[in-house]
Amino acid sequence: MKRSKRIAFFRFKNLVVGILISATVALGFGSQSVAAEEIVGRLSYHWGPKHTAAGYAVQFAEEVNKRAQGRLRIDVYPSGQLFGIKEIVGALKAGSVEMGAIIGIVGFPTVVKDFNIASFPGMFESLEHQRSFFQNTPEGSKLWNETLAKTNTKLVMYDPVGPVLTCSVSSKLDTVASYKGLKARRLFGTEKPLWKALNVDYQKLGTKGVYTALQTGMVDTVNTVPNGVRTYGWWEFLKYCQLPYQSYADSYLMANGDWFNGLPQDLQDLVLEVGNEIGKVASEGIMAASAQVLEEFTSQHGGTVTVMQGAAKEEFDQLLKTKVFPALADMVSPAVLKAAQDHPAN
Repeated sequence: MKRSKRIAFFRFKNLVVGILISATVALGFGSQSVAAEEIVGRLSYHWGPKHTAAGYAVQFAEEVNKRAQGRLRIDVYPSGQLFGIKEIVGALKAGSVEMGAIIGIVGFPTVVKDFNIASFPGMFESLEHQRSFFQNTPEGSKLWNETLAKTNTKLVMYDPVGPVLTCSVSSKLDTVASYKGLKARRLFGTEKPLWKALNVDYQKLGTKGVYTALQTGMVDTVNTVPNGVRTYGWWEFLKYCQLPYQSYADSYLMANGDWFNGLPQDLQDLVLEVGNEIGKVASEGIMAASAQVLEEFTSQHGGTVTVMQGAAKEEFDQLLKTKVFPALADMVSPAVLKAAQDHPAN
């Protein structure tokens, strides 16, 4: 082969090799780019794995992961592994975590005082009634939007903890007089006026201390969701629970606003779609689960569920109107209180 042809051959060979190497490198980088497209969001909540609300949070994450097909993955961190019940609002606002479960009556009043309205006893007749106030009335929607703005969050899914009722070791709780002299656990500031009006002694006590307090007689009465009676084993001591429910502890799966808004639009739509679907199931499921707990309370633990009604219920409602609500009035603005009182249940 002549020298000129050999040079041309080697130049052509080097060119082909270079093209193949470039293509290989490009493919390699392309694969890494595809892999890097998966977005990971961490979902933090304080509930233990057996809690009903925790189960729905897991369902939400699993369904998002399935439908996102590798583009978005929600990793679940239960039992306060990342942040506890009182820390999650600040963590979401700061972007320290992408998603988290906030119990409205625990987390939001620390940011917006008027959110205390959600825990006023007897104010709302159902989860739907409470949500309608926040979404469909001028005062309620203004309060809701202010809360989201100040916490830098986006509502992804309703995941309620459940309806709140009063349970006692010693009293049937069937009349106003039956409360007198009881020793109650207080968790929220909005509980104090009711306990005072009912002549109940009370002390502030965290959830972790309730079991021992009931066991030793330090307290004999608690306001709780039915799930708490079962989850924490309180029905070993409690003998009576009173209906109707006093309030509704709604919980929300929230996303950090900046993180959520940074998602591609189709992934934002996907997250909200799944949240809407699972949230409906969770809202219906928590009421059914609460009824099931009360059935177990009576059938398996010898408890009694009292339904306050008739003249006793009228006396209780009058107590709320004349003593409790006026005492609670300084915890919310007059406009919010009036709007909530005027908002119909249906």
